Amino acid sequence: MSTISAGMSTDEEPLKKIFDDAMKIYNMLEKSNEPINSNAVQLSIKSAISKFEKATNLVSISGMFSKNESLDELQTESLQYLLLPALLGHLSLKLCNQPRIDLVNVAEIYFKDFLQRCKDYGVADIEVPETSTSSEVAKPISEQAKIANLVRTRDSKIKRYKELQELKSQLNKLSMAMEAISDDDTKREYFTALLLSFVNQAFEELSSIEQEKAILEYMSKNAGEPKPKERARFAPLKPVIIARDAAQKAVFGAGYPAIPALTVEEFYDQRVREGLFPGACTNIPHTTIQNTEEDADEAERIRKERLVEDDDPEELARQRNMDEYKDDHRRGWGNRHNRS
Repeated sequence: MSTISAGMSTDEEPLKKIFDDAMKIYNMLEKSNEPINSNAVQLSIKSAISKFEKATNLVSISGMFSKNESLDELQTESLQYLLLPALLGHLSLKLCNQPRIDLVNVAEIYFKDFLQRCKDYGVADIEVPETSTSSEVAKPISEQAKIANLVRTRDSKIKRYKELQELKSQLNKLSMAMEAISDDDTKREYFTALLLSFVNQAFEELSSIEQEKAILEYMSKNAGEPKPKERARFAPLKPVIIARDAAQKAVFGAGYPAIPALTVEEFYDQRVREGLFPGACTNIPHTTIQNTEEDADEAERIRKERLVEDDDPEELARQRNMDEYKDDHRRGWGNRHNRS
């Protein structure tokens, strides 16, 4: 197996510098309080993604990872590059002004590939969730089975939460130890704890993605057909993978299926960007389509009816004034344009 030094020079920048620069941006984004859809934040996200993708390509070319190796066989500096799919998955979900269904599909691919690699290398004893498709027919589940699933989900979330808190504490201690004495054992322990932390986060993200995909599927079935209007076209978002060739890609990791074509929910997202539909760019999926003009008119009508029913003096006075105005000003009297 050919290996590459973390500081090996390329025609442009060394791998370690590219990765470290991207990590600085990533950590800054995690601590930022700016709106995620602001231009500055979006530019930072795209910059970090570009750097992580470049690092991924360099790792692929080097043949740094192999399915036949164990974690102990990897160089300490190489461990951090196992994080690349998880980092790209997190950042993909933060992107705006792109079809949401593409973003969640790509992020799902990244997270599952990351978990598969961690499982293969023995970082954690885990089961990688299978990818479900909208074409699969959902089997009916009994109420008892639903309750059992909810209990298992709740227990697993509590367990992951406790593990994350312990890992955060461990990472803080190891980080301070590395600043004092940066020996190989401490650094290796730090990277391993970091991988475990991202494993827990990846499971949480996949759970959220599963719920969001169900919502997007519901929206696609109920949003109606798009109007025949010229729309901006986006290049399909594709994941960048750690693999030397297609054969290795098929054998190692969760695999990278083709990204679906544009769907109705993507049309809805574009209408939001064009300002024709309501909505805002967030990490949380659009749970309902509301605040349209029809909804607003209906809400106003109901509000006025309730005011009348409650004998609201201001509303009653307004309606009396309007009736008197209509008696004195018949429809069309004020329209004298082009009349003799």
